[in-house]
Amino acid sequence: MAGRGKTPAITPELLLKAYASGIFPMAEASDDPQIFWVDPTERGILPLDGLHLPRSLRKVIRKEPFTVRVDTAFAAVVDGCAEPAPGRENTWINRQIRDLYIALFREGFAHSVECWEGEVLVGGLYGVSINGAFFGESMFSRKTDASKIALAFLCERLIRGGYLLLDTQFITSHLAQFGAVEIDRDEYHALLGQALSVAATFYPAGAGTAESVLQLFSQTS
Repeated sequence: MAGRGKTPAITPELLLKAYASGIFPMAEASDDPQIFWVDPTERGILPLDGLHLPRSLRKVIRKEPFTVRVDTAFAAVVDGCAEPAPGRENTWINRQIRDLYIALFREGFAHSVECWEGEVLVGGLYGVSINGAFFGESMFSRKTDASKIALAFLCERLIRGGYLLLDTQFITSHLAQFGAVEIDRDEYHALLGQALSVAATFYPAGAGTAESVLQLFSQTS
């Protein structure tokens, strides 16, 4: 269950306040101009102190099938997440949402993790960053395991950067493989408050290589 409220056009500043208050925006469909606020009674998170990297994915990461980059193609990642996919004929990313997150990216409050095959973007994810909280928005894959690899690299970056919260909004089987859980609204707000009270960096030294990801997960899994 989630509380919803229709809203007129919003600003990037209002969007940041919404995240800091525990709510986030969605649209019914990519061609629906309206946005509504979502405040789930049960919230999905990936506990950064209890992550699990599946053994099969470790083997894939070790082979380095993709080049992983950060913040080099943010708009393209959002567009990839908005594409129809098997089992997902439409998405909640409409034009207004796209523009809002690109504005947050330009202001330094949103980031993308991208998987590249040569010069072709084959998968990735994006989200919003406020102090020690990262709010994962969406991910996509055009090649097998691309979004999973992007998520592993994101988690490493957040842990090394001092983040306390990785908000996934909802739970999917994809996220459950990494240890995602649901918590109630009150517990979420308590974690959010703690995360917003600490400083963190999305660009920690030593992060972002297959070796550094595998090394970290060997210590945490």
